[in-house]
Amino acid sequence: MFIDSHCHLDRIDLKPYQDDFSCFMKEAKSSLIDHMLCIAIDLEAYPAMKELVKDYPEISLSVGVHPNVTEGQDPSVEELIELAGDDKVIAIGETGLDYFRSEGDLEWQHQRFRNHIQAAKALNKPLIIHTREAGHDSLDVLASEGADQVGGIIHCFTEDWTYAKKALEIGFYISFSGIVTFKNAQAIKEVAKKVPADRFLIETDSPYLAPVPFRGKPNYPIYVRHVAEHLAELRDTTVEDIAKLSTENFNTLFNRA
Repeated sequence: MFIDSHCHLDRIDLKPYQDDFSCFMKEAKSSLIDHMLCIAIDLEAYPAMKELVKDYPEISLSVGVHPNVTEGQDPSVEELIELAGDDKVIAIGETGLDYFRSEGDLEWQHQRFRNHIQAAKALNKPLIIHTREAGHDSLDVLASEGADQVGGIIHCFTEDWTYAKKALEIGFYISFSGIVTFKNAQAIKEVAKKVPADRFLIETDSPYLAPVPFRGKPNYPIYVRHVAEHLAELRDTTVEDIAKLSTENFNTLFNRA
């Protein structure tokens, strides 16, 4: 019923599941989580992440290096293309710009971002975009590099409606995380009301950013229902409708039958 369009399954706390990933997957299935997109943050952890989920067709992968990662391998376009050739990899990222955690001359961050866009275009796979306090620069890079050719997701959306419209214009989907359930997220709630029915997704970003009523606690993909419930309330519809639309949108973006 639900698709979690952005989670980090290799980073979740499995203690409640006896440190057994298969137990976690059983609960996800019983909680009507039909599919999960497990997002890469760096290349050093990628092989173990790939191994963890290899036996689960209901989990897809991305390949990429987060804009805040400053240690480890900074991939070339060719390296990204090679790693993303696997059939389980459906997206490139997460990538983008983050001026909140990184300071100084950030040309390296911009070049990393451009490399990811070039790889995505070569592979014809959508991008997973992270942007924090760098919204307009992120859009400028996406536009200048022709990212509209592949589109993708502005994940964990935290901007306003003006920004959302610009992202939609260049072919990107808007994904709402648990942040939309926070009381102080009024601008995001307004976007959630206005975004077209065929252009939104839902996510957890687990193990981070748990929605209300779990705010401040470890996050899990099963909590994506709470994001869907809040969107249903904001859009004056049912949680079943939100689940159906977000699933259809995910499948459209990633060309899944």
